[in-house]
Amino acid sequence: MRKHSQKTIKSYQSCLRTFVQYIKPKHPRDATDADIREFLLHLLDSEDYAASTVNQVINALRFLYVELYKRPMVLGDIPRPLKEKKLPDVLSLEEVAQVFDATDNLKHKALLMVTYAGGLRVGEAVRLRIEDIDSGRMMTHVRKAKGRKERYTLLGESALAILREYWKVYHPREWLFEGQRRRGERSPTRHLSVRTAQEVFEMATANAHIGKPVSYHTLRHSFATHLLEAGVDLRYIQELLGHSSSKTTEIYTHVSKKRMEQIQSPLDLMMRSKQNAREPPLAK
Repeated sequence: MRKHSQKTIKSYQSCLRTFVQYIKPKHPRDATDADIREFLLHLLDSEDYAASTVNQVINALRFLYVELYKRPMVLGDIPRPLKEKKLPDVLSLEEVAQVFDATDNLKHKALLMVTYAGGLRVGEAVRLRIEDIDSGRMMTHVRKAKGRKERYTLLGESALAILREYWKVYHPREWLFEGQRRRGERSPTRHLSVRTAQEVFEMATANAHIGKPVSYHTLRHSFATHLLEAGVDLRYIQELLGHSSSKTTEIYTHVSKKRMEQIQSPLDLMMRSKQNAREPPLAK
């Protein structure tokens, strides 16, 4: 009824199943603050859960107790674990090109290129419909994105060109990237699955011999970083990515090499100074 996404619903269900298994045979209604604290510490210490996962568990427990059992602030005095501030891994322009070149399947290449061209999330890419491609404005309409928000992002001439090539071969009817056809169906009624798209990217990066620890989301990170390095204002990048807060987008300033290239290593400065000191005045 609150219109949470299916991803959130499945996540909450999984978190609560883990909690119920842990406190058996006690019923969740009878669990105390001490039980919940012990469970969360168990996840952090014994199960070695990431801080972000434990925070998700806390959200699920809060929903259970506050919204369903009407027990306000049952988790109020339990501190949330701090998230690790990791910088995203990013592909260079050359590496992105290698990934595309290593993808022989036309449908798969179109999927990856459209994703990178607009900085899409994997779920956004596989759920694109035919009408979401606005070739006149060279934009891609992203509907029901994270947080149920809509936005327009870039399409680009190269992505449009391969989509037209792809269209001539596959003739999609509803979803831009259709899934496997079920037995008895004339045409697929479902879009390509998220897992299939991820496998496409994994195969492409393996074929391209990309040694970095990357995922499908790396295409989105690379899109934002490359725009920043090209001089695009951070506010426009924020809009294209659909970030609610500019702080989320600012992480790419720490990844971009544009400003780093203008800074000289003190080692180079030292070695250059020593070399200049050894050279005779006329040589300088």
